[in-house]
Amino acid sequence: MTVDLVVRNCRVVTHTSSSPDTGIAVDDGRIVAVGRPANLPESERTLDADGNVVVPGIVDCHIHNREPGLEYKEDWESATRAAAAGGVTTVVGMPNTDPVIDRPQHLALKFRRGERRAHVDFQSFAVVTSENLERISALDEAGALGFKIFLGSTVGDVPAPTDGEILEAMAEIRETGKRLGFHEENGEIIDHYEAKFRAEGRTDPIDHSHSRPVIAEREAIERMITFAEETGTKIHMYHVSSGSGAEAVGRGKARGVDVTAETCPHYLWFTEEVMREKGNVARIQPPIRDEREQARLWDALEAGSIDTIATDHAPHTDDEKLVDAPFGNTWDAMSGFVGLETEVPAMLTFVAKGKLTLEEWVYHHSTRPAQVWGMYPQKGSLQVGTDADFTVVDPDYEWTLEDRHTLHSKSTATPFEGETFTGKATATVVRGEVVYENGEVVGEPGFGTRVDVD
Repeated sequence: MTVDLVVRNCRVVTHTSSSPDTGIAVDDGRIVAVGRPANLPESERTLDADGNVVVPGIVDCHIHNREPGLEYKEDWESATRAAAAGGVTTVVGMPNTDPVIDRPQHLALKFRRGERRAHVDFQSFAVVTSENLERISALDEAGALGFKIFLGSTVGDVPAPTDGEILEAMAEIRETGKRLGFHEENGEIIDHYEAKFRAEGRTDPIDHSHSRPVIAEREAIERMITFAEETGTKIHMYHVSSGSGAEAVGRGKARGVDVTAETCPHYLWFTEEVMREKGNVARIQPPIRDEREQARLWDALEAGSIDTIATDHAPHTDDEKLVDAPFGNTWDAMSGFVGLETEVPAMLTFVAKGKLTLEEWVYHHSTRPAQVWGMYPQKGSLQVGTDADFTVVDPDYEWTLEDRHTLHSKSTATPFEGETFTGKATATVVRGEVVYENGEVVGEPGFGTRVDVD
């Protein structure tokens, strides 16, 4: 028997095991064998991992690829090119585009664009607003991975439903069997403090952070957990920024609510001092927190309150980020920055520092996101018969992101410029095809395909 691809000369790490001197055989885009190299079949192509680590492909379930409508910032091609270069094999796009993904035809448009231009596999969330409660079932049937509600103001100004509408939506979504995620900031709290700070002439980047206090996040989490406890809906908290918020998730889990949560590398890496050091380049919603909240966030990750890692990859142009005047009026700056090419290095750096093991990293960054969003074991595993998605990493490679313009996104503003990492993706394989290798994206636009979910 001859197969399409064999990966050799590597250590294979999953969320439960680490196996040195192991290889993987692939045929027709699926894994057909995992074992000792001598026992693997002949292949048309061999990928020499050069003694590095091979893990299930990284799954990022929170990116803003900006297509349709905002392609001047980013599009499916550039976002997934960055994903491939960063070792990410599956991405999930957010619905605050133009038009917003609030009806089946808009979702179909997003999918069509992805099929034409994506380098890696993809999916999309659909938004729930006051205007589309009757379309939830149709969006489910159209193939949305899950649903999202914006509880507070954010990029795109997608209005939050009322609490009554949220309860109604939860009941509808429960019947689909899919999960409902939240941008969990109490809109009344953050709107109040922004208006207050603007009136007082407070315009520094740190003022934006303080206008969105931890209580806004924690209250929203606790309220949505209470609603889910009532309705029986599966829920998710995106981009949890604070230990206080994560602890609220843990309390919900302890009560038996099916609530999951993600955090992002920037919340684990930076404290709010980055706003005084790098200004509006680091402006994001919810904001990066102080040292105490970050320490509690790490504790919550270790305790299991945080399930997944994602980036909230959110490209904006240099002008929108005030890159040339990073300490200018913060209310004139956009929130968000790119992250697809720094998430794996950041997490591997935490591994190198002993903050978590390789197996724990794989769990939070590949296996668990696929499980939470119904893509497992097709994604996030190395089981025979599943998609042959691999991320090859050198966990010891030390390097510094000296020039953000080397990143593959259209927009490259990031507070990670100038940061030093230990670890990097060296190759990315999607369904058996090498899409990134030797520092180059070698896959073709349009190879990526939509992940089917029940």
